[in-house]
Amino acid sequence: MGTEGLRTAAREHLLSEHRDLLAATLACADRVADAAREDGARGPLRECLRERGLLERFPAALSGAVEAAGQELPAAPAPAPPYVVVTDAGVLLRATLPPGRLVVTVEAFTVERNPRRYVRGGETPEAALRVEVR
Repeated sequence: MGTEGLRTAAREHLLSEHRDLLAATLACADRVADAAREDGARGPLRECLRERGLLERFPAALSGAVEAAGQELPAAPAPAPPYVVVTDAGVLLRATLPPGRLVVTVEAFTVERNPRRYVRGGETPEAALRVEVR
């Protein structure tokens, strides 16, 4: 499977099998949006994800996406860097695979410059989910 097939298979898996996780992540983004407008989203978003038990679910989602793409992870992912990272834009999942690095982003916020502010991003799992092979 080429990189486009890998990307498509991973995205389809996440949208079909982990839609509830993606939607709950976006609900956390809604919850912390006001606090994130000026101070950044990372801290408040991480806290909401942790409180709701969502951080612990991302490694299984990443593993499933990798398997759906016909690949294997060299080690079991943990809910921490480098596999799962909460950023000011949302949640980033990463896996290094033979074809390249699979990078999954749940883009909950867009960072605007001048003035710096955080604007709520994708409202649905389809709109928020970005899958790339780098």
